[in-house]
Amino acid sequence: MPNIIIYEPGGLGHVIQAPVGHTVMEVALQNNVAGIVADCGGSCSCATCHVQVDPAWIERTGRAGAMESDLLEFAEGVTDLSRLSCQIQLREDHEGLILRVPGD
Repeated sequence: MPNIIIYEPGGLGHVIQAPVGHTVMEVALQNNVAGIVADCGGSCSCATCHVQVDPAWIERTGRAGAMESDLLEFAEGVTDLSRLSCQIQLREDHEGLILRVPGD
């Protein structure tokens, strides 16, 4: 089970033991990470689980696909490192993954 780090708006970091096969969105919600709302419940139909992937990790998480990019157009703070956390499925090689929730 990899440990990942998610920084909330304002800088508070959560170190989370994340089960392989779950999404970043699921573990963020289970650990009450501020800024992850996930209105659509993970069906990739909103942008309320927007995160920015640390540059060192973007190749292992992958970049946003076409559908994800379309939804990110409605989010604030979008960069080329932006992803929807519901679309990042956790793997063993994500040990140490660093993500940030945009805001403040």
